Amino acid sequence: MTYVQGVNDTELEKCIRKILEYSVKTNKAIFKNQLFGCTDPYGLAGAWISEAFNTGQYTFEVAPAFTLIELKLLNHILNLFGIPNGDGIFSPGGSMSLLYGIVAARYKTFPEVKSKGMRALPELILFTSEDSHYSLRKAAHWLGFGTESVRYIKTNDRGQMITSELAKSIQEEKDAGRHPLLVNGTAGTTVLGAIDELDEIADLCKRHGVWFHVDACWGGSLILSRKYKNRLKGVEKADSISWNPHKMAGAPMQCSAFLIRDKGLLHEANSAAAKYLFQQDKFYDISYDTGDKSVDAFKLWVMWKARGDRGLSQLADHIMGLAEFCLETVSSRSGFRLVTAPLQCPNVCFWYIPKFMRGKEENEAWWEMMHKITPKIKELLTLSSRLMVAYSPLPKHKNFFRIAFTFHPVMDERQVLDMLQAIEECGEQVKPATL
Repeated sequence: MTYVQGVNDTELEKCIRKILEYSVKTNKAIFKNQLFGCTDPYGLAGAWISEAFNTGQYTFEVAPAFTLIELKLLNHILNLFGIPNGDGIFSPGGSMSLLYGIVAARYKTFPEVKSKGMRALPELILFTSEDSHYSLRKAAHWLGFGTESVRYIKTNDRGQMITSELAKSIQEEKDAGRHPLLVNGTAGTTVLGAIDELDEIADLCKRHGVWFHVDACWGGSLILSRKYKNRLKGVEKADSISWNPHKMAGAPMQCSAFLIRDKGLLHEANSAAAKYLFQQDKFYDISYDTGDKSVDAFKLWVMWKARGDRGLSQLADHIMGLAEFCLETVSSRSGFRLVTAPLQCPNVCFWYIPKFMRGKEENEAWWEMMHKITPKIKELLTLSSRLMVAYSPLPKHKNFFRIAFTFHPVMDERQVLDMLQAIEECGEQVKPATL
């Protein structure tokens, strides 16, 4: 294929249609492979509009309406999370939001890092649960801490960080002369959907003078629910929070919010004061020059404007109810076995055990066979186009399935039963000789 000369519109349309034909249809109810799914149609309209305008929000003069919308929306989100006097920014994703959190924590404690770099600092330590997202390890490398500066804290059977183990680890680092800088709590782990004991961790961090960041990229959408938002109790004590509306809530990707308690710190830690862009003698209030913010907020604003707090709450309540139905069905259905319960986020994790594996001693060899069976079932499901579902191992568990429910498409119980039926039927097609 050559790109020297362009193709006509008819040929281009053929190419695009072929690409669409062979692309995964993430808008289908049977797509349960990731922590995202179908796009909210209002959000999609907002994305089209913002792309059509093709502007950034470096300064108020080039995006006046978008700037005001973002400020308004961030204030609303900050209020929902219980930090009304804080600040925020829309970032390219959860990994970048975590980077913002670590940079803020480091600058808050050691402001000289901005001019002198890491060489002027003591050895800094970061803490996170063993089931947390990989982005903290990546951030430690990018920001010059080194991956060996990350301490992984054990989790309980529900996937939550054990607070007593965290307390022990923080004290050990202090006793060794190192500086505990940041604890990364998780509100909705990637696999189990576990929510750490945020209240306990916040109090522990306060006692030790450690920055508390909450990765709520997945579970943060529960804040929209009047019924389930109490599961995030303690998030209001965080120093910083990351939330990805493009996951559970269905905003078009990317749409990620970073929130911070200390108003002004975000600017101090990151500003470069480019004189060619942020002139101080402009004809309008330069406090509206929001720098490196983006129009990612607009698509979320369109969703919110259309549905309101009440509509978004109803969607959150619906998927949690659907996840509860799925969990209860799995727990009572022959051949299915739950990994963990009760439900924390709308993640339902389980094994399907084919008939030829039942009634046998569940020793190491048995579990090794189950470890191979789960991906084989997924292969059969995918090749038959019946279901695209995630599977994963964890330190304590062999491969198992994870169904994570999202706001869109709006599903019903019949569709849940169809998914489980597909897993069962494909599971019974697996034979020992094929593994």
